Amino acid sequence: MSTAKGMNSVKMVVVIAIGAALYGLGGLIAMPIFANTTLKPAMAILALFAALYGPIVGFLVGFLGHWLTDLLAGWGVWFTWVLGSGIVGLAIGLFGKMSKGCVEKGELPKSAITLFIIISFLGNFIGYMVSAILDYIIFTEPLDKVITQQLIIAFTNTVIIAILGTLLLYLVARRNKSKQNLTKDTNA
Repeated sequence: MSTAKGMNSVKMVVVIAIGAALYGLGGLIAMPIFANTTLKPAMAILALFAALYGPIVGFLVGFLGHWLTDLLAGWGVWFTWVLGSGIVGLAIGLFGKMSKGCVEKGELPKSAITLFIIISFLGNFIGYMVSAILDYIIFTEPLDKVITQQLIIAFTNTVIIAILGTLLLYLVARRNKSKQNLTKDTNA
């Protein structure tokens, strides 16, 4: 397995497993808002792992986490939507490079927040558009239904990520900034 963000393979697998478990289990806490469509606060977890660890980790956390949610929820695994979550994670994973690693440096300027929200929207819009189109083609779901699902999901997920995801990123940036202020005590 290739590494991401300078992680060795073992650390990468652990990060993916933790992220997928948190996103997958967190996906069970959801509020129905439309036919087979829920409002999932766990999207903030996917966004955080993707933004911090990059597109490979983001894709796998989204894909495996959504798969886990579907398995545990008992409604069957919808691989079209599992793929959509992977694409969302992949897109948000571009944030680190595009923001020049600001969170790692302990910074989260307004421009980075705006970028995070825009990437989140585009990832959700494109990722779940792929899901909707595949549902239409493979399962012959009504086109108006799957497009409505996709639009609702893209907008509501973006709102969740904009609020909860940005808060989580801010907390990580703040922690990273405080770690940079630590100095080695030479008197000890």
